[in-house]
Amino acid sequence: MSCPFAVLFRVVVKLGQDIGRVDVSETAGISTGIAARYATAVFDLAKEGKDIKALETDVAALQAAINDSADFNTLLTSPLYNRDEQGAAVAAIAKKMKLSKTVGNVLSLLAAKRRLFVLPHMLAVLQDRLAEERGEITAEVTTAKSLTKAQSDKLAKTLSGQVGKTVTIKQTVDESIIGGLIVKVGSRMIDTSIAAKLNALQNTMKEVG
Repeated sequence: MSCPFAVLFRVVVKLGQDIGRVDVSETAGISTGIAARYATAVFDLAKEGKDIKALETDVAALQAAINDSADFNTLLTSPLYNRDEQGAAVAAIAKKMKLSKTVGNVLSLLAAKRRLFVLPHMLAVLQDRLAEERGEITAEVTTAKSLTKAQSDKLAKTLSGQVGKTVTIKQTVDESIIGGLIVKVGSRMIDTSIAAKLNALQNTMKEVG
């Protein structure tokens, strides 16, 4: 069994020089880039150790915590907690959730570097990597109203036929799009919302004027 500090050291090595302190005011673009590097390190370690299944369980558990717990989100983003408090909290959380040592140590590393705020981005990248590992692809779907299971299954089947892979739906509800849906599969964007059509029409009218 690997020593926790040995696993932590391997993560740091994989991250190279990207271990300096980053303030929570960093831009979203920088945060996403940092999260992607951490996610790649975690995924590579899990794959090398044949722990992909454990990683899937950890990612699902942490995503559920982010979705359901306001206190957990506050821990990730509030500057009121110092690094020691964040470190102690994530260690307790990792133990209670029975997270793998790799993920638990990465959480500790994020806390030590004041980077817990990148965790949601890191999980999103890991979800995509895990889906790719299963031969799947994730479609980010935004709708004005929540899709029923039947609608979600039908959309997934339709998209699967277009991309040639099993598609997993990740849904977001946004009433502001008025109607229709917005689908993003990889770099492809499909927007059938009424709001998008109205915006396009307004832009056209401005150009004519």
